[in-house]
Amino acid sequence: MLRYSPHFLGFIVGFSLLLSCSGGKPSAKSNDLSTRFPETEKLNSEIASDPKNADLYFKRGKLLHKLLQDSLALIDFQQAVKLDSTKATYFSAIGDILFEHKDISGSISWIQKAITINPDDETAHLKIAKLFLYTAEYPKAFAEINTVLRSNVYNPEAYFLKGMCYKGMKDTNKAISSFQTAVQTEPKFAEAHLQLALLHEARKDPLALKYYENAFKADTTDLEPIYGQAMFWQNQENFPEAKKVLNRIISIDRQFHKAFYNMGWMLLQEDSVDKAERQFSIALELKPDYAEAYYNRGLCKEIQKKYPEAYDDYQQALSFIPEFQAATEASKRVKPFLKK
Repeated sequence: MLRYSPHFLGFIVGFSLLLSCSGGKPSAKSNDLSTRFPETEKLNSEIASDPKNADLYFKRGKLLHKLLQDSLALIDFQQAVKLDSTKATYFSAIGDILFEHKDISGSISWIQKAITINPDDETAHLKIAKLFLYTAEYPKAFAEINTVLRSNVYNPEAYFLKGMCYKGMKDTNKAISSFQTAVQTEPKFAEAHLQLALLHEARKDPLALKYYENAFKADTTDLEPIYGQAMFWQNQENFPEAKKVLNRIISIDRQFHKAFYNMGWMLLQEDSVDKAERQFSIALELKPDYAEAYYNRGLCKEIQKKYPEAYDDYQQALSFIPEFQAATEASKRVKPFLKK
């Protein structure tokens, strides 16, 4: 199943540079993979014994991708293509990595080559649809999605991508319908449940809470859906319910810094300044570069007339986010109260 995230990784290195450096052979960096990445040792030995085996390069490329070594993974995938240009999966793997690094046009061309080799590849068609979704070319995305649905009416990923297209087109009713079909065909489709939660939350519909819960049950390692429940109540200014949810999160994972931050934010709105300050401090212990927590703790200290400490917190916030306008204004506000 394709994975989605709120943001994509930055592009590490140009693919054209990788091709020119590789020269069709493993790079110098690849030669010491056993030392740098012991997980690759077995594959390195097999490649040394059988250097014309394209599948070995492909397998090592997948392993390197898991190890977040995408520049080396691309070199291996490219070598696999040179050795065997009949495998659609090799072309598709290159397209996937390029897409992750926002090389959209390059990604499309490689995945289209995969489809040329295997026109019935549902996964490749959906990858193309995802690319067109990213560029907001919705008719092209629908064309790829419908190609898949004509051959497999029960493909949940296709309905999910349809929902994302409708969401991008601001057609909320059709988006909800598509996401509902996705979870009907795959009840543990966490991301479809999450999209349903977000769309219902935008309508201030409590049904969002159910979908957040379903998303969490589908993947209990991810606490973001439960955090979504807390935010639902917080945005409705129902702080008691929001705090219950945050306490639930903390009982599961005391390292979840946002729970302490939001607890502090609500306490600050309720004028429980001392308690709010403590919550922001805990959040900062867990995430030392949490600019928003520094800013809000600064507000607590400013209210308590601890101006030097407040100023320090505002400056810390600005050190992490220099364009933090509220922190800039707050620094100017308290500066006259600092002792000479």
